Amino acid sequence: MPELPEVETVRKGLNQLTLNQEITGGDVLLDRTIAYPFSVGEFVDGIKKNAIATWHRRGKYLLATLTSLSPSSSSSSPSSDSWLGVHLRMTGQLLWLHRDEPLHKHTRIRLFFGDQQELRFVDQRTFGKMWWVPPGVSVESIITGLEKLAADPFSPDFTVEYLALKLQNRRRPIKTALLDQSVVAGLGNIYADEALFKSGILPETLCIDLQLKQIQHLRTAIIKVLETSIEAGGTTFSNFLNVKGTNGNYGSVAWVYNRAGEPCRVCGTEIQRIRLAGRSSHFCSQCQTLRGVRS
Repeated sequence: MPELPEVETVRKGLNQLTLNQEITGGDVLLDRTIAYPFSVGEFVDGIKKNAIATWHRRGKYLLATLTSLSPSSSSSSPSSDSWLGVHLRMTGQLLWLHRDEPLHKHTRIRLFFGDQQELRFVDQRTFGKMWWVPPGVSVESIITGLEKLAADPFSPDFTVEYLALKLQNRRRPIKTALLDQSVVAGLGNIYADEALFKSGILPETLCIDLQLKQIQHLRTAIIKVLETSIEAGGTTFSNFLNVKGTNGNYGSVAWVYNRAGEPCRVCGTEIQRIRLAGRSSHFCSQCQTLRGVRS
């Protein structure tokens, strides 16, 4: 599943390629990909004659502000703006392509722009979703998952005190807690493993047993791992691509994720893999038992 660095990589690419161009129409090839409105025709009519002012990211959600180009709308008024929401879920891809490019068999939605360009939503597992939120309607009232999101790791609200408060008195493994979007927004399996390695914490450690100093190290590690992955364009272990169809490069330098049986890059100990709450967790028993902070 694309996590925060992959979604952020897509957001940056979309802001470079799609802004201030009229959306001339769309084609929905799989109706259930549209989460709102319930009418596909209303979705297509809603996005037409709009331009994308900017793309935002909240957790793993992508949100585009749409500015109306219709003469009957006051495009200078914020109340006339609508929103386009996207969640890539497990296998979703947003690709900026020429309209003559052959359709991939898993193409679900096409958004048409000028100069024969289009934004395609390709999704093999079909869990991804799109929303059109009409003008004057709260985004959170339509995309209800936004209401449950915790602070973003890059937000000023993501302090040591905030994280400690989220983790205190929880009798659950720290790895499981980090995957909870109400604890940390945008973090997933890959970067939870990487952050735990860099902070020297074993994934099975119960939240209630963490010391404040460990939580401080963990917060720092989360931010640093995410920054490093964004610089590398995210991670491609299966099917993640950026908007130009390029793989992410973080996987080649990952500390522990997907490296079971390989030697630790720091101490040479064999990387182990266990299952926690149905998810794989990768760790170095030597480095993480010592609770040393990885540089």
